[in-house]
Amino acid sequence: MRKQFFLPCTLAFLLAACQSDRQTREQEARAILLPDKGVSLYAAGDIASCKSASPENSGAGKTAALITAGLAQDKDAVVLTLGDNTYPVGLLSEFENCYEPTWGRFKSRTYPSPGNHDYYTPYAAGYYRYFGDAAGPGRRGYYSFTRGSWHIISLNSFLKPAEHSAQLAWLKEELARSTAKCTLAYWHHPLYSSGGHGNDKRMQEAWAMLHAAGADVVLVSHDHDYERFAPQDAEGQLDDARGIRQFVVGTGGAELTPLRFRRSHSEASDNSTFGVLKLVLKEAGYEWEFIPVEKGGFTDRGAALCH
Repeated sequence: MRKQFFLPCTLAFLLAACQSDRQTREQEARAILLPDKGVSLYAAGDIASCKSASPENSGAGKTAALITAGLAQDKDAVVLTLGDNTYPVGLLSEFENCYEPTWGRFKSRTYPSPGNHDYYTPYAAGYYRYFGDAAGPGRRGYYSFTRGSWHIISLNSFLKPAEHSAQLAWLKEELARSTAKCTLAYWHHPLYSSGGHGNDKRMQEAWAMLHAAGADVVLVSHDHDYERFAPQDAEGQLDDARGIRQFVVGTGGAELTPLRFRRSHSEASDNSTFGVLKLVLKEAGYEWEFIPVEKGGFTDRGAALCH
């Protein structure tokens, strides 16, 4: 029987071996804890910029190619948009000429959410006309659906106060009715971010409701970068037991922007490549992987159990 020796990873020549061993243990743990196939989704925001002469060769064209390949391999996979679907101002013509040739390829499998640039056209008229019923009822920009055993909630972070209050009332009822073990919510403006826009408290009350209900994941964009945070509550306190893990995925195709001072509990970040976040939603948890458009580019992956 082969003996096993456990040595501290302190020496340089042992570091690579120890890291490899740790990764192997993590993979084995995921296989035991999350054995089911799950359902896949692809997500990003800040997507189609009409500054590009050729949509196909734009950042949105490159991320669309990644998603198209993933969807071809999995007929049940879907796509989430995290707002600012077109640039500069969300006109219907932008959706038709810049979004449609790129992310429009999988429009029938897309669950969108709006951002501030979508609302630069009054009432986000271009956004709601383009997505139609997929954008939710009543042009309010929030709705929910299920994938596998997951409750997924699309929220609107650019509503006026009265409309936002109505959204919070709806969210409270939605969470109270839910019997799902795992919950994911997504919108545009991040509560936490090390990017140029920084922390934005407009969705803090929604986060508090989600946290109280035991939600697991929030997806956002707005800052044109990628960033993953440790699980937190609505006050920015680390909460490994019941906190929500936030992913900023503003890498859908619009021009990337600088990261600034690293915020508390930021675990990984990058603004060097366009890409999309792939989540595999399992019965008891989820796996994540940031997929860059460039081979050998930045990536980030991991797994976690639901609360």
